[in-house]
Amino acid sequence: MAILFDQFGREIQVEKRPETRQIAVTTIRDRWSNYPSQGLTPERLSAIFKEADGGDVARQAELFEEMEEKDTHLFSELQTRKNAVLGLDYDITPWSESAEDRKIRDFVADCLFSLEPLEESLLDLLDAVGKGYALSEILWGFDGSRAVIERLEWIHAKKAVFYERGADITARSFEVPRILTEAEPVYGEIMPPFKLVYHRYKARSGYDTRAGVLRVCGWMYLFKNYVLKDWVAFAEVFGMPLRLGKYDPLAGRDEKDALLAAVRSLGSDAAGIISKNTEIDFIESAKATGADNLYDALANFCDKQMSKAILGQTATTEGTPGRLGNDDVQDKVRHDLVVSDAEALCRTIRFQIIRPLVGWNFGWDKPLPWFKIFHEQPEDLKTTSEVYVNLSKIGFYPSAEHVAEKFKIPMPQKGETILMPPEKAEPPAPVANKTPGTRVIAAKDGATEAEKDAADLIADRLGRESLSLTDEFFLTPLKRLVEKAESLEELRDSILDLYSGMDPADLGGLMAQAMMIADMAGRYEVGDGN
Repeated sequence: MAILFDQFGREIQVEKRPETRQIAVTTIRDRWSNYPSQGLTPERLSAIFKEADGGDVARQAELFEEMEEKDTHLFSELQTRKNAVLGLDYDITPWSESAEDRKIRDFVADCLFSLEPLEESLLDLLDAVGKGYALSEILWGFDGSRAVIERLEWIHAKKAVFYERGADITARSFEVPRILTEAEPVYGEIMPPFKLVYHRYKARSGYDTRAGVLRVCGWMYLFKNYVLKDWVAFAEVFGMPLRLGKYDPLAGRDEKDALLAAVRSLGSDAAGIISKNTEIDFIESAKATGADNLYDALANFCDKQMSKAILGQTATTEGTPGRLGNDDVQDKVRHDLVVSDAEALCRTIRFQIIRPLVGWNFGWDKPLPWFKIFHEQPEDLKTTSEVYVNLSKIGFYPSAEHVAEKFKIPMPQKGETILMPPEKAEPPAPVANKTPGTRVIAAKDGATEAEKDAADLIADRLGRESLSLTDEFFLTPLKRLVEKAESLEELRDSILDLYSGMDPADLGGLMAQAMMIADMAGRYEVGDGN
């Protein structure tokens, strides 16, 4: 029996086999809701938040659920925030390249990737972004002698209780949730080790019940609802004339009621009857009051504040006047928020799901594989290619192997057709300080190495071999003369003296070698029937 620590920092004792029964069973009562958003006022909202601060999160969780259902803008922004992570690729990598670690990785990958579907379970855990925390129960099973995960069962956030009612409240009790179950429907119970997956959204310091973005959006949601109610009431009578009924001072109660009913029916039915002794005036309303613009501005203000809290920016929802779409840097969710959500999700999966899988099947002392979500932004290859072009202009030429690896383009293989630019380009100048083992080859008229004829090959070989000889025989002494000469006449006389002191033996040997190679190439072509 091993002694470990759970995700809450508590010392736990782990049995030899996981608990296979489902504890947080979903009941018909879980579908009921008190709908706390009905008649929501600032006083009621404050009371709901204070209950959650005390550890009773039921009404807050139900309110957050209603907010997502009723506010289309809020729902869309939360979906965008979650999908920004769900749309990324993910993988499981071994702790090391040892045979044992690769075996552990393969087992964990088979177990997790076989969950149907894993993306829905990840979406359930990302609910912590809005509510501050998310709960799932691991339903364990056995495949032969191996403990495996059959599925991850979502638990409603309102089934969590962050302290034991009637017990002494400590700082630790607010960090460890108890789950309301059939056995403990009032006080809740502590789940067995590695039975509960508890995902946090750590946007700021403080308790998890106050960390969700919906807690920040709660007030904007309330104010926006006030605006919408008034806006709808205003739209109902906007543009309609005021109907003013006038009655005789001697009119009785029945006549007044009849007149009032006639005035009201004229608004909807456009028809009615009244006494000859009464009259109705129609007073046109002022249509340029600007009240409708005020409602629109207030509603948009609330939407923008919620977008800032959820996405970290408002450009995605606002757009840019005179432009289709938005800037790439402001597209969807701010990248640092995506990184934070992805890294938090990876930690939860690794230490609360992968850890017991490895522990019960391979031992609790074995290193854990990594669950990775690839959140790196793609490199701008166009900008990178421009960098390489600018480097070539100053005489720095990277190897073909490096460029192929950088742009993920495989090197051409023998027999493959190579695409060439339509216009002929001058070959680059040879690199003076070349890395040993590298060479620069210029093809004639854009031909590849395999397409060159014998003459081209001879010219290339002689050019490479004569490069160092030409530099030593002529170019280096000439450079010295140019640096020392003080006038053109002095440079001319020095060049004449230099020519008389040159030893043409090396150059003559190279020319003789070229003649011999050319003769052999000619004999080869004649013998080949060309």
